Amino acid sequence: MKKRIERKKYGILWALLLLGLTGLGAQEGSQPNIIYIMTDDQGYGDLACHGHPFLETPNLDKLYAESTRFTDYHVSPTCAPTRAALMSGRNPFEVGVTHTILERERLAPGVPTVAEVLKKAGYTTGIFGKWHLGESDEYQPGSRGFDEVFIHGAGGIGQNFAGSQGDVPGNDYFDPTIRHNGVFKKTRGYCTDVFFNQALGWLKEQNEKPFFAYIATNAPHGPFIVGDEYRDKYLDQVDGDKDAASFFGMITNVDDNVGLLVEKLEEWDLADNTLLIFTTDNGSSKGSRVFNAGMKGGKGSVNQGGSRVPLFFRLPGVTNPGRDISHLARHIDIFPTFAELAGADISDLELEGRSLVPLLKDTGKEWSDRNLFFHGGRWPKEGAGKRFGKGDPNPDSYKYKKFAVRSKKWRLVGTDNLFDIENDPGEENNVIAGNPEVAIELRKAYEVFWEKARPLMVNEDAPLDVEKPFEANYLKQKEAGGIPEWTPFEL
Repeated sequence: MKKRIERKKYGILWALLLLGLTGLGAQEGSQPNIIYIMTDDQGYGDLACHGHPFLETPNLDKLYAESTRFTDYHVSPTCAPTRAALMSGRNPFEVGVTHTILERERLAPGVPTVAEVLKKAGYTTGIFGKWHLGESDEYQPGSRGFDEVFIHGAGGIGQNFAGSQGDVPGNDYFDPTIRHNGVFKKTRGYCTDVFFNQALGWLKEQNEKPFFAYIATNAPHGPFIVGDEYRDKYLDQVDGDKDAASFFGMITNVDDNVGLLVEKLEEWDLADNTLLIFTTDNGSSKGSRVFNAGMKGGKGSVNQGGSRVPLFFRLPGVTNPGRDISHLARHIDIFPTFAELAGADISDLELEGRSLVPLLKDTGKEWSDRNLFFHGGRWPKEGAGKRFGKGDPNPDSYKYKKFAVRSKKWRLVGTDNLFDIENDPGEENNVIAGNPEVAIELRKAYEVFWEKARPLMVNEDAPLDVEKPFEANYLKQKEAGGIPEWTPFEL
């Protein structure tokens, strides 16, 4: 506890540093803890604080009120690409991730991760929940910079696809089997509750080093499963649609866990020196049909609704409660932001993103415009079966299909649709006829991006007739000595 109190005192120094009173830097003791919460398939509109008509998210609403919020923050249309961008600070296509399955979800070997950079800067690092960037041991988070690893396999609990991706056979949202630092354990309880319990227990034990905790829930990704008490409260609002009710119930369950997390940070004297971030990985999978904050498209779409998501930053004494930042930001910016906060030297890395720290210090900061590139990916692959293998597997055949380019003012969607986002955020009016030169300029920028990214799509020809290592390791352990029970933390 003494060391915690000392680090809380250091938080005052950190605030002075970040506010520019003594200059920005990471002197000894000044590095903030970082907790990054990212939910799965929850969109911008799936929060009460963003105007949802009936969804209950009181704890996230409170976090929203206490945070500096990025209101034009964008990720990828689907989850593995977003996770690759977070880890690498680069466009996902440039680190091999063009899909969520079929070996195309694997983060290219040798790509430095934000966890490795933070670890080198003196942090201890932990991941809790969903990884989804490769199943073989060399791709797993323990080989990519994480000290503490508590994850399910594949892209979701119980998922299994052609290639190496496959979770524990028969795994379920309740009492899931989880791999903890290489050892499979049988947990008890609902998956989101389990992930937060393990994360909190780990946080409670951290005394000496600053920590980076990546809490990546699989909720509210389908299948839509949650306790009846969460589902039933929404049945009337969705005309008895159990999947929709469960989707919203899963979000409320996440909200309860965020409330517990905030409560424990205060109780353990960690709140004042902990940067708490909440975000999601892509547009809404289910909720966009109910409320989408005026946007077009949801998960998988290259329209606004497929990529614009929440991003809240809370660090008491540093970030300003209730302040909105409207500058255009992207998932590739998170890596350099964390590196600057940690005082890590990344000058030798070819990151695409830019640090958001200047905007957190000063919302009036000049922020040069840039083009951001989106692509749905997910083209067929030979040998993937009828569902995923039908069609041309050549990525170049999809260069001009399901792509978008975004600048501060414009969004080019495909080759024939241009929207003035500043005046038409709902993308209702195609203005390409009146602005052909803008469309040409954005398309040329996209072509340069594609030419750079194309040779870096290293997973395209990976064979699918391979072992499923996550599943294989589970079966090997089960046969050799069994699967021990997980012990939840007393919080």
